[in-house]
Amino acid sequence: MDINEATYHVPVLLRQSVDGLIGSPDGIYADVTFGGGGHSREILSRLSDKGHLYGFDQDADALKNAMDDSRFTFVYSNFRYIRNFMRYYGVEHLDGVLADLGVSWHHFDDAGRGFSFRFDSPVDMRMNQKEGRSAADILNDYDEEMLSRLFCLYGELPCAARLARAIVKGRGQIKIETTGQLCAIAGPVLGRERVRKDMAKVFQALRMEVNHETEALQEMLHSVTGLLKPGGRLVVITYHSIEDRIVKNFMKSGNVGGKVESDFYGNRNVPYRLIGKPIVADAAEQEANPRSRSAKLRIAERI
Repeated sequence: MDINEATYHVPVLLRQSVDGLIGSPDGIYADVTFGGGGHSREILSRLSDKGHLYGFDQDADALKNAMDDSRFTFVYSNFRYIRNFMRYYGVEHLDGVLADLGVSWHHFDDAGRGFSFRFDSPVDMRMNQKEGRSAADILNDYDEEMLSRLFCLYGELPCAARLARAIVKGRGQIKIETTGQLCAIAGPVLGRERVRKDMAKVFQALRMEVNHETEALQEMLHSVTGLLKPGGRLVVITYHSIEDRIVKNFMKSGNVGGKVESDFYGNRNVPYRLIGKPIVADAAEQEANPRSRSAKLRIAERI
């Protein structure tokens, strides 16, 4: 394993995801969540000299992991813009797209990024630190109703309204700038029994809002559907129910609502054929890589 990959994160469901992705070794593929490059390295190991892989990532840290390989192109961008960049590189169709939607251990272990409540650090959470609002901006600027909505929608927290109220009250005394300040305000609302699990949901909700994760995912899925050639594979690894529901519905119906449309004759109008059932990590992988415990792999083939 490459040193950078080892310190960045260990790829989840590596063999299963790449097995589901690769059809032709001469094909053109995209890893839209490059990160530490673990999945990309495995993909390249299976491509011929005619094959090519495009790796997308909006995090500048991922640039350090880019491979020096003529068959590989690193795209420093959010995956929601995949259609624009494929047009830029003259690629009309792709043979497969892989997306590992989880946050890497690298981000959780970087004390300066604010992704984890294990460190008292600036509460930032931006994947691309050069643009957009930070989590601190949201905590201090959103009104109570907006905060309650995001904790309910993205954190699925039953105490969302009380948490929002506590944050508004807390920031009236001191501006919320660190993860420690956030935890001090949120902890008493969450209670002792589930404080760690619910605090993780608080951070998840803020991260998703900061990075517009659901909107970006939906845009990427729609773009990929137009890019994949017939028989091309869409392979997605999810880690929580919100993103998994979006992926599941889209693969089933071609839309995030999950409603299958039919033509005048009653024929189902769907863009994908599901390949097998969702795959989860076995006991050995879950033991070796705790990040895999909540992972779910879905594979679909373009019709």
